[in-house]
Amino acid sequence: QVQLVESGGGLVQPGGSLRLSCVASGSIVRVNTMAWYRQAPGKERELVAAITSGGTTNYADSVKERFTISRDNAKNTVYLQMNSLRPEDTAVYYCNSNLFENGPIGARYRELWGQGTLVSVSS
Repeated sequence: QVQLVESGGGLVQPGGSLRLSCVASGSIVRVNTMAWYRQAPGKERELVAAITSGGTTNYADSVKERFTISRDNAKNTVYLQMNSLRPEDTAVYYCNSNLFENGPIGARYRELWGQGTLVSVSS
């Protein structure tokens, strides 16, 4: 069973830092784009940052210059380094990935979501 497992959320004061990690595990052939989304209470889920298998990144305007997305292809892992955190960054952060898994008749495309990890920024 291919799945995404996140870790690293928690409570931090404004101006602080956190690092989120997400590992794709299971019978994986290839991982394409990996991304982080977030959903604050009462708001829609939004893209925070994404990174392709070749390392091309894009960020939401609200996190540029503060957040950095990176990945370790050998470990099928994506990271989100979050600096200068603000109360408005408070949300559940979800890992997302497009990948190919080993299926019964060959490689099979999947889009997966992690279970989410809560990031709370408060004094």
